[in-house]
Amino acid sequence: MRSLDEFAAGKLADLEQADLRRTLVETTREDGIWVNRDGRRLLSFSCNDYLNLTQHPAVKEAAVAAIERYGIGAGASRLVTGNHPLLSQLEARLARLKDTEAACVFGSGYLANTGIIPALIGHGGLVLIDELAHACLWAGAQLSRGAVVRFRHNDVAHLDALLTVHRGCHDHVLVVTDGVFSMDGDLAPLPALAAVAKRHDAWLLTDDAHGIGVLGAGRGSTYAAGSRAEVPLQMGTLSKAIGAYGGYLCASSAVIDLIRNRARTLIYSTALPPAMAAAAIAALDLIEREPDYAALPLAKARHFTRLTNLPEAQSPIVPIVIGEATAALRAAKLLADDGFLVVAIRPPTVPEGTSRLRLAFTAQHPDAEVERLAQLVRSKILAH
Repeated sequence: MRSLDEFAAGKLADLEQADLRRTLVETTREDGIWVNRDGRRLLSFSCNDYLNLTQHPAVKEAAVAAIERYGIGAGASRLVTGNHPLLSQLEARLARLKDTEAACVFGSGYLANTGIIPALIGHGGLVLIDELAHACLWAGAQLSRGAVVRFRHNDVAHLDALLTVHRGCHDHVLVVTDGVFSMDGDLAPLPALAAVAKRHDAWLLTDDAHGIGVLGAGRGSTYAAGSRAEVPLQMGTLSKAIGAYGGYLCASSAVIDLIRNRARTLIYSTALPPAMAAAAIAALDLIEREPDYAALPLAKARHFTRLTNLPEAQSPIVPIVIGEATAALRAAKLLADDGFLVVAIRPPTVPEGTSRLRLAFTAQHPDAEVERLAQLVRSKILAH
């Protein structure tokens, strides 16, 4: 319809005017760190493949073997076509890693959060959510039909005050946060959040998408403080450090059984392909055997922040906040001209006025290249 095209064209023009229009750029990943884009070979610091396991021979061999034996797709929902044994094996491995009774695997992290939260909170419930939580956590909260209240980023006292005011008005309360915040790279204060939630009989859900595999000897942000934080709902993804695809929830047996009965994004969605489950199992084997390798992304991020006098990295993610979108795009181009792919992050992904370069460090980034990138950032970006 003409009016639809006019509507779309007008919205795109507005985005273009504000330097906020996105375009898909053909990019081929050569290996875990190098990419080809626009005819150029660039070293990527914009990929969440923190352990470079997407290219690990054992992980690829596991996926290929699963395809040869089981085919490509799952065919239907796990409750319809039947539960694939590889999914049960994967869930057992995740539960062991996270020290929980059980686990449930979803088709993606986004599907996990938009299924878990509405399965636990409905009319009469309350979701208290960190203001900088990932978009899929916000989507799950908004789908829950419960009240949704934000608390200031990583502000334990504010959460405590909100619970004091609101807890008695709701039958159930869910506190929701990232374990590692994807755009800032900082960690949630999980031990303190867990203590406050427990005191008010609220349930704590953490999204460990950027923590599993790289923090706490590979066990994730729940273990980043040295011991296990008391988090009853540990959610995460298999698509970043694990190098495969999918999402999961680790929790008690009773909670996982309820999720399998109530989470619409599990019940009404085709199951994870067998090859992804096999790849994730192989990746978890590697992480369990090689904790020193799992520690490399954080070590390289901290080497970079020392060289640039930025605040010490808490995770493999290091933001360089520029300000306006135009300036962030210009900074990304400066780095691309010197052979680095560092994508500019703009609103609405981050708040207005905080457009940034988001650097993601991986185990296989050469130290010499990390040092060259640091020198460029110091001289061409931070100095201006």
